[in-house]
Amino acid sequence: MLTLSNLSPTPGSRKPRKRIGRGQGSGHGGTATKGAKGAKARSGGSVSPGFEGGQMPLQRRLPKRGFHNFFKIDYSIVALKDLDRFESGTTVNLVNLIEKGLAPKNASRIKILANGDTTKALIVSVDKVSTVARQKIEAAGGRIEGI
Repeated sequence: MLTLSNLSPTPGSRKPRKRIGRGQGSGHGGTATKGAKGAKARSGGSVSPGFEGGQMPLQRRLPKRGFHNFFKIDYSIVALKDLDRFESGTTVNLVNLIEKGLAPKNASRIKILANGDTTKALIVSVDKVSTVARQKIEAAGGRIEGI
């Protein structure tokens, strides 16, 4: 009967670890399976990623395109129709929008665009509001502050 005390692998299924550089009797002595001489036979000898044997590497052959502005400010966009989830008279700000799931958790700046309409008088305190969205919020009896 097979129990935990007499388990063993099938004969021939397990091989011992290859111990290189442990003398000629091991069969892996001498050059320790690294071949003869050359950079890859040396200690610490390996090529860096992208190295192509002295040929100009691909990342240097390809033309550089575009520009990344490190000073660009990214705004998380919120549609005006989504603000109807708030009660009338509520202050809508970054914290409230993240709690309701209308802005991502890592959002730092918010812009409200005039997609749809709002029927509730809200106090909106965000970083930016489009002109049409501002008109629609004020027409519904709300106001914009803190911009």
